[in-house]
Amino acid sequence: MTGGTLIVGASQAGLQLAASLRQFGDTEPITLVGEEIHPPYQRPPLSKEFLSGKTDLESLTLRAPSYYADAGIALVSGERVTEVALSSAGRQGSGVAGAASGRTFAFDRLALTVGAAPRRLDVPGADLDGICCLRDRDDAAYLRERLVPGARVVVVGGGFIGLEAAAVARALGMEVTVVEAADRLISRAVAPVVSEFYRRAHLRRGTRVLLSTGVSGFEGAEGRVRAVRLTDGTALLADIVLVGVGVLPRTELAEQLGLACDRGIIVDAQARTSDPHVHAAGDCTVQPHPVPGLGAVRLESVQNAVAQATAAAASLLGRPVGARPVPWFWSYQGDLKLQIAGLSAGHDEYVVRGEPDSERFSVLYYRRGELLAIDAVNSPADYMAVRKALTVGAVLPASAAADSGTLLKTLLAARPDAVSSS
Repeated sequence: MTGGTLIVGASQAGLQLAASLRQFGDTEPITLVGEEIHPPYQRPPLSKEFLSGKTDLESLTLRAPSYYADAGIALVSGERVTEVALSSAGRQGSGVAGAASGRTFAFDRLALTVGAAPRRLDVPGADLDGICCLRDRDDAAYLRERLVPGARVVVVGGGFIGLEAAAVARALGMEVTVVEAADRLISRAVAPVVSEFYRRAHLRRGTRVLLSTGVSGFEGAEGRVRAVRLTDGTALLADIVLVGVGVLPRTELAEQLGLACDRGIIVDAQARTSDPHVHAAGDCTVQPHPVPGLGAVRLESVQNAVAQATAAAASLLGRPVGARPVPWFWSYQGDLKLQIAGLSAGHDEYVVRGEPDSERFSVLYYRRGELLAIDAVNSPADYMAVRKALTVGAVLPASAAADSGTLLKTLLAARPDAVSSS
């Protein structure tokens, strides 16, 4: 081999893939190319600890600068790869990538960890100053600089990022309004009872929440946003607007290569694309749902990025790929700590443990009597019990779990056919 492995996308998944290759004994060259000028960093704290001023950007860096040289990983920052071509002859999987600057990168193995881009609103005034998204370091720095006490903040989108930022802004003394087009918050991720809990919790803290409400445009003066125009004709005065209406997986390079894409780059459990010589990991991918019969799923989480990148590294080296870990995720909205284990999509039943208005409760999801997932709000013991149950294949009957006076860990019973993946 001469070109070694080229990893396009200096994301958490990209760095994990490079690190795992080295951990698995790979001695060939590794090049990690990223569009941002910053080395790989943590993204989740951007909408939480960093936005609230509890940490700085430098502390979010994933590895010390010396790590890359010590590990023999060539980190190339500030280069946007725009073209990738596989060789028509010679070693399968080899090829050349080209950057916007004109620089080229030869490779023998290719992995795409290009992530996703924030979805934009195509409405009048969307380019006004003061309208921002929250996806990367520069976005977070821009928003944090403008979150000053007394400012009027409008958050468009009632998903996790929007609600996390709304909680920070409100705690810092801002007037905050959340505008959500759906009829409930975080509707794609949680049950209605959890959506309603968050609506009521944010209202209690002084945030205004508008559901089933769309945005028709933005109004400004001297190039800066001054109001958000709603589809019902009313206007919300705004000094800063955060648009958090989801992301779009970056599939341009995959499509250029003729790889199968559908809401993301389609990969299998070993992170192989439709061309088995090209791998992909992270937010840009769509993978098989862990529950048979539920199709494919796209997971936006650090845990998935790390697990999928580790699987990609093993697969690239022809090593066995271990069992898939249980998906998990977290969202901190001020003092509300939500922990999720498993995937609730496809559930036909759920049980609530505790009283939501106490701000300490959990929701367990089931399908045909089998435990699928948990949403735990300020209930770490419930979360850990269910995560363990999902990991080892333990039985946790819904009828018994509904009794909040009983510790979940005392109810766990291993299935006879269960095999631990821990």
